[in-house]
Amino acid sequence: MEFIDEKLSAYSETFSEKETDLLKELNRETNLKVSQPRMLSGHIQGRLLSFLSKLKQPQFILEIGTYTGYSALCLAEGLKENGKLTTIDPNEETNHFAQKFIDRSAFNDKIEVITGQANTIIPTLNKKFDLVFIDADKRNYALYFDLVIDKVNSGGLIIADNVLWSGKVLDKDMDTDTLAIHNFNLKIEKELRVENLLLPIRDGLMLMRKR
Repeated sequence: MEFIDEKLSAYSETFSEKETDLLKELNRETNLKVSQPRMLSGHIQGRLLSFLSKLKQPQFILEIGTYTGYSALCLAEGLKENGKLTTIDPNEETNHFAQKFIDRSAFNDKIEVITGQANTIIPTLNKKFDLVFIDADKRNYALYFDLVIDKVNSGGLIIADNVLWSGKVLDKDMDTDTLAIHNFNLKIEKELRVENLLLPIRDGLMLMRKR
């Protein structure tokens, strides 16, 4: 489901900061060689992630769900000079794909790719994060939030992707993934530890600022 007319989307891209050549290549290679390329953040969402990261200027970023590394490279643009981004994904194949592009980037020494299950790795991370991006298996969004919230600094930003789930959150009869996303949105709306804003950008972004 497209949330904006294709021509308007192209117009928005025309009048937004351009992708770097490396991101453009990563975008193209993902669409040509990797399954489910729709999972890639893409131009507009990538520029928004970069923009938010640059505003926040985080010391430490945590990404849950690496895919081919596009969003990690965008988020890394806002890191402080000695900042670090940790990204977690269980898929060895896409992690290898992402690592090749990360190695070619200006952030090759700032991004750590960890292969494994986020629910077991997050509790072992002894850092306080300024920015967290959740873009992994939808059924565990609520769990990931619960695992990271105490590891986020006050004023820190948590972003969850795909919270409109191609518009399926409006369905009366929701499948398992859709129901998990809807329940996550309900949970965040009632969560007193964060301020939240659901943006209808691409497939929906939930922005949360820790109080």
